[in-house]
Amino acid sequence: MSDTLYCGKTFRTFNVIDDFNRECLSVEIDTSITGRRLIRVFERLKQERGLPHVLRTDNGPEFLSGDFVAWAEAAGMMIHYIQPGEPNQNAYIERFNRTYREEILSLYVFHSLSQVREITYWWMNDYNELRPHDALGDLTPSDYMNRYTRNSTYEMST
Repeated sequence: MSDTLYCGKTFRTFNVIDDFNRECLSVEIDTSITGRRLIRVFERLKQERGLPHVLRTDNGPEFLSGDFVAWAEAAGMMIHYIQPGEPNQNAYIERFNRTYREEILSLYVFHSLSQVREITYWWMNDYNELRPHDALGDLTPSDYMNRYTRNSTYEMST
């Protein structure tokens, strides 16, 4: 996603959610998001909770970069690209992006990237830990994960 600071400088966000429980795992915010930046985000997520077997994404240049593609393959993570012009094939992130735009990006006039990051951090905590989601039977993403993964045999790639 992209937006603009008050001074006119454009910034981008890279949003990662878990399809299983709709948890927001990361919102990376900067003026540019490259394939190498994605690698750093996924390396951090790998340490925190492991990597998914499949990453569903659009065809943005950062996802097509040789560095990222080679890293994903070496990490055992398959990249599933949606068809160009078909955002409905990645509906969970599109729904999340709409919520993030309505509740954060369109609601505030940001003066700095650190301000965007700070507001996003607290919003993510609320989104994951406090806010019930209709699609999860009115559980928070955190509660849903705790309730439904205890007996799971699903394993994340490492």
